[in-house]
Amino acid sequence: MERIKFIINPSSGRQLMDRKIDSLIKKLLNDGYVVGKYYTKGKDDATNETMRTCKSGFDLIVVCGGDGTVNEVVKGLMLSEKKIPFTIIASGTVNDFAKYLKLPRSITGIYELIRRKKVISIDVGRIADNYFVNVAAGGLLTSVAHTTQPEMKAILGRTAYYLEGLRELMIDRLEPIKVEIKTPEFVLEEDILLFLISNSSSIGGFKKLAPTAEIVDGLLDVVIIKKAEIGELANIFLSVFTGEHVNHPKVIYFKAESIEINSDNNVTIDIDGEYGGKLPAKFDVIQNAVEILV
Repeated sequence: MERIKFIINPSSGRQLMDRKIDSLIKKLLNDGYVVGKYYTKGKDDATNETMRTCKSGFDLIVVCGGDGTVNEVVKGLMLSEKKIPFTIIASGTVNDFAKYLKLPRSITGIYELIRRKKVISIDVGRIADNYFVNVAAGGLLTSVAHTTQPEMKAILGRTAYYLEGLRELMIDRLEPIKVEIKTPEFVLEEDILLFLISNSSSIGGFKKLAPTAEIVDGLLDVVIIKKAEIGELANIFLSVFTGEHVNHPKVIYFKAESIEINSDNNVTIDIDGEYGGKLPAKFDVIQNAVEILV
């Protein structure tokens, strides 16, 4: 991998991240790599730069940002005729996908990762003309990631999500959503509080929210929390840390290649921490869609 493009979200992380990236680039240049560096300027910029990079003879993309930036790069790869591998230097607020893959954060670790060139093919979720590498979700608290102001995330980090979550709970209370869920195996009508359609097991900083999810199995893991009282909901969230929440009677957990969710409610979809439209929607998985250095 001789030519490497760094795609950097300048609003993710702080000056320490810039120093880390510059130090890594210096090591790579000393080894004879050709390195390009691009700072994103707004929504979809990482997607467009990824598509340009794929056409320009580069061999690897290093994404420096959070889950939203990773999502944009993966979308750019999916829209490109020639796909090249990517890897991640996590610098966002939560960084679920990088944590799930246990990617290194030190300069030495990232440098060795690039030098070792170990690549795997991973699945990507799809919803209409959007893609998700980690999770698509709707309902209680799922809009927190994309409604929290970037300035608050930059100053307070994950605490900004907690504050926005409390604000949303006070506004929405525990209003259930009536949905119809269709898979190739069954149809279900249910009053729910939230749904999560996951490609990996780590969501919102919780490592076992979809405890048996894998990014190489050609399946999506679906977690649905049914209408519940506040005490039941507290028990569910406490057991999320161990993955035991999936055994709670108010939780539905299953795997599917595709799932369709319909609702008359005005339900917003969150895709990897960014706004992803509204229900109704169909979600499916593309197996071995992109390659990543691990």
